[in-house]
Amino acid sequence: MNAAIPASGALPRYSVAELNTAIGNLLERGFAPRFLVEATVSRPQLKKGHLWLTLTDGEASISGVVWASQLAKLSHRPEEGDGVVVVGRLNFWAARATLCVQVLDLRPSLSAVLRRFEQVRALLAPEGLFAPERRRPLPLLPERIALLTSVPSSALADMLRTARERWPATRLLVVPIPVQGPVEDQICGALEALAARVDPLGLDALVLARGGGSREDLAVFDGERLARCLAAFPRPVVCGLGHEDDTTIADLVADHRAATPTAALVALLPDREAVLAGVRQRRQHLRQVLRLRLDTARNQLASQRQRLAAAHPRHQLAQRRQLLEQQRRLLRALSPEHVLARGFSLLRDPQGVLVRSVAALQAGDAVSVQLQDGLVHATVSGLSPTGARPTDPSSAGQTGAEPPGAEPASTFPA
Repeated sequence: MNAAIPASGALPRYSVAELNTAIGNLLERGFAPRFLVEATVSRPQLKKGHLWLTLTDGEASISGVVWASQLAKLSHRPEEGDGVVVVGRLNFWAARATLCVQVLDLRPSLSAVLRRFEQVRALLAPEGLFAPERRRPLPLLPERIALLTSVPSSALADMLRTARERWPATRLLVVPIPVQGPVEDQICGALEALAARVDPLGLDALVLARGGGSREDLAVFDGERLARCLAAFPRPVVCGLGHEDDTTIADLVADHRAATPTAALVALLPDREAVLAGVRQRRQHLRQVLRLRLDTARNQLASQRQRLAAAHPRHQLAQRRQLLEQQRRLLRALSPEHVLARGFSLLRDPQGVLVRSVAALQAGDAVSVQLQDGLVHATVSGLSPTGARPTDPSSAGQTGAEPPGAEPASTFPA
């Protein structure tokens, strides 16, 4: 025993309190004031307002504590099995030589966030909340939109600027909400309050937005309750959360997913320049259509005026007079008097019947010859049908030939 104990002064001598103090000083000098620890939370429990837990990686473990003053400031309250990234510092109690990590801040690790995302998705998918057919179309010209986002924030500023540039006629209702940490209940409360006043407020759509950040910062939008609130909202919902590559449960439930908050407003609001161009094009088309219709109407009116003028009694009387005059001229041209005036004559038998053939007369018949200015009474002295050989005048009385100087029994030229 005496050999195991060195002589006085060969080794430093401590009391228990001095030894623990020396260990504490050594730890303080050897460690940075703050450090990061990636771990899994085990056995979290509250004691006297402080949160005690065990941080483990499966091979080793260390105790951790979140003091009550710091607990209310945490953005994430860890549960059993949660993967976390801890911002902490060492706490060494010299009285008992115990060591733990004092947690200054705590966030879920990416693996924990993705694991929760998959769990909620597996729970809600069989209910059809992610089905494409349940997604509602966005309004064409929304009159009022509700914006749920943090205030103030760069995301809100970008959305307000985009709304002014694209379609300033749409009114915006800004609803401030927290967007990070264990705030799912607050977001759901705002959604439920809006849903109850959709009609009085005149809302046409809802935008849930948050600016960029890590995927861990978006963990609040993976909640089951929030997903159900979004699915039950009575108006189309547009989500613009984080960056283009970030996908949350809220994005899957929304009627439209936008890559960013600004893209959410672009999806909802029309571009006024494009609308103005379309209005100008339609105006030009309408002018062309109206001009064509007016020209057609003018032509129809001119045609109706012509028909009306043609149907006027004065015009009808003039037409009748003209027609009557034409018929009078025709009758005059065809009348016997006109023929007689040209030097022809009419031959009638004793009964006054017009003689049209030599065969209707005989020698000695009394005939009348009508000329333009009167009648000539004569006696047929002989007949000479067309093509007959001339007869001797001395035998005219026997053969019916005409005496010398006699004219054929027909129409005579005057």
